[in-house]
Amino acid sequence: MHAFAETAERIAATAPTLEKLEILAAYLRTLGDDDLAAATLFFSGSPFAPREQRALSLGWSAIRAAAAEVWEFSAEDLSAAYRRHGDTGAAIAEIAGKPRTLGLFSGGPPAPPAPAALRQALGQIAAAAGSGAQRRRVALFADVLRDTAEPAVVKYVVKICTGELRIGLREGLIVDALARAFGRDAAQTRRAAAAAGDLGAVAVAARHDALDRVEIAYFSPLQFMLASPLLYGGAYEELAENDWLIEEKYDGVRAQAHVHDGQARIYSRNMNDVTAAYPEVHEALAALPAALIIDGEIVAQRDGRVLPFRVLQTRLQRKQTTAALTAETPVALMAFDLLAVDGRFLIGEPLAERRRILTTLLPAREHLRVAPARRLDAGAADMASVLHEQFESARERGNEGLMLKRLDAPYQPGKRGGLWLKLKRELSTLDCVVVAVEFGHGKRAHVISDYTFAVRAADQTLATIGKAYSGLTDAEIAELTPWFLAHRSGGTGAPARRFPVEPRIVIEVAFDVIQPSGRHGSGYALRFPRIARLRPDRSPADASTLAEVEAIYAQMLAREAASTLH
Repeated sequence: MHAFAETAERIAATAPTLEKLEILAAYLRTLGDDDLAAATLFFSGSPFAPREQRALSLGWSAIRAAAAEVWEFSAEDLSAAYRRHGDTGAAIAEIAGKPRTLGLFSGGPPAPPAPAALRQALGQIAAAAGSGAQRRRVALFADVLRDTAEPAVVKYVVKICTGELRIGLREGLIVDALARAFGRDAAQTRRAAAAAGDLGAVAVAARHDALDRVEIAYFSPLQFMLASPLLYGGAYEELAENDWLIEEKYDGVRAQAHVHDGQARIYSRNMNDVTAAYPEVHEALAALPAALIIDGEIVAQRDGRVLPFRVLQTRLQRKQTTAALTAETPVALMAFDLLAVDGRFLIGEPLAERRRILTTLLPAREHLRVAPARRLDAGAADMASVLHEQFESARERGNEGLMLKRLDAPYQPGKRGGLWLKLKRELSTLDCVVVAVEFGHGKRAHVISDYTFAVRAADQTLATIGKAYSGLTDAEIAELTPWFLAHRSGGTGAPARRFPVEPRIVIEVAFDVIQPSGRHGSGYALRFPRIARLRPDRSPADASTLAEVEAIYAQMLAREAASTLH
């Protein structure tokens, strides 16, 4: 792991993508098969492949307890280190000293284990179960830390365990580095990586020129293809050179369904198995005769109409779903893409072909439908009028807006670009007062980038309504950071990661939906809040009121009711 840590540090310190690829490829070429498989997974930020469905279950408290068994340090020392770095691995590495006792990998002064040996040890941690499992995980991880020896290696071992590598490597770059390392075709390597659900296995296959033998790993979710926003109200000249498919953008949750040998599983955007929350969709999928991987959106639906997202919320994160709940809130999977059928992987095929196969194979069922789509004529004389008319029709039906997808586009797991576009319009904006702030993570660990904000209640107190961390530029964040540090509310000395501030900064916040919430003092929460701009021209006395929030919420409910009646 010494060479792994050195390579990771070099990649983190390198900006050009081609240089990152060459550094990684050169390191991977030096490894034997077992270490190659393990190191490739580690660079993806996890010790396990998605298809393994294994988890370490090592949280902050367990990592801290294991570190305390190995090194002497105070809680204050560790907290201060974390505040300095904003990263668990770097904080643990800073307080790491000489181990109290030697570990398992060596009888003398420990040397960092090889990647394969580390992965085996982490596998033992993941396997811990039953009574006393947490104590066993802590003890096993303490052994790992003792054997890790060097602070630089400690840093990356902890980063791997927490899934926070943060060295500027995306999965796509790792796949390209594998192709470069072993002289393989990049497109074939990407296809194998998407199919296998195991980058370690793909690395070994690339070394031995066996990429064509990598099979589709059903029940190992792929990363989802993403869409870029398209500004509502534009002229849309960028659409004129290509042919597009228009779908309505549903107000639901993205889902990927796998069907194979009479079994079906449903995965969320973050790759969690959520099958138990949607038994009626699971039943419809399991009845399909073919082996399929489907991309789509789960929506609350009654009598063929999509219901608002807040209705669907009663079904989210349920380990078990009752018959009463399924009757009260019926759901359906609106399928809009097909990634695999039987032994054929389709992500390299154009969208037009994937949709053709999807509509042929998927029968219309109560809880399973192919999402309606229509072709957009890129040569339309008035593109804006066509899109705006269809956008408003989608909104009247209770949907968020439109999706535009190039008909010649392949499916690109985990990528966002100009091949898929989403046309949405924000519900409204509010002028809010920042009342608490938090340091960011990764490259923003040393600046304050997360803002908790509030509106004015009837008694003129400030009632929190949300938290946002996107929308401002790096320059704006850098300018605001020293101001917030100088205007902390209460307390002196080194600031915590999160702290209250004087309520003087006003920001304009855009959002999609307002929903009731017990988490905030206002009783409401904003869905998908984004900082639209700073408002230095406004004081806290000019901020939006709770009455305005309640009015927007009432208007939203009225529109939803009207769309349901149409």
